[in-house]
Amino acid sequence: MKILASEIKPGTVVEYKNDLWRCIKSQAVKPGKGGAFNQVELKSITKGTKLNERFRSSETIERATLDERNYQYLYEDGNSLIFMDEKTFEQVNIPEQIIGEDKLLLKENVNATLEFYDEKPISVCLPKQLDYEILQTDAVVKGQTVSSSYKPATIQNNLKIMVPPFIDQGDIIAVDTRTREYIKKIT
Repeated sequence: MKILASEIKPGTVVEYKNDLWRCIKSQAVKPGKGGAFNQVELKSITKGTKLNERFRSSETIERATLDERNYQYLYEDGNSLIFMDEKTFEQVNIPEQIIGEDKLLLKENVNATLEFYDEKPISVCLPKQLDYEILQTDAVVKGQTVSSSYKPATIQNNLKIMVPPFIDQGDIIAVDTRTREYIKKIT
């Protein structure tokens, strides 16, 4: 499906130069002289390389048609992650490099959206927030710093994040999966 270059936003997947590219950043620019254009940073889904392109606003580009399906994460098997389709119970192996560092955010039975292109998985989209238990955190020394300071903590999968001083070991917190930042205390 063709779209205008001005419609390319972060997260959009396009077919360009015989490859699939996901938009990382886009900026609409209207110079005083000349026509408007969209400055776009693209990342190759297959190769992992980056590309900066400038598209005129009137240009069209082919948007990739992706098939999104809901899956549930089951377990890790070597260099593959096993997901199960929630409707058909069919299992699919996803290579570790497709999810990248977000693998640290995975835990059993987490629901995720898998994106397929020509029946081949190309990306894993986690929910915007997930709950984790605090495995370890430092004790707070009263009067040590300003009250708005954060302290390091280790959550499940040995992922390290910064949390407010009132969070203790054993607490359950919500974490933003996109930024890996503390959102709120659950219990």
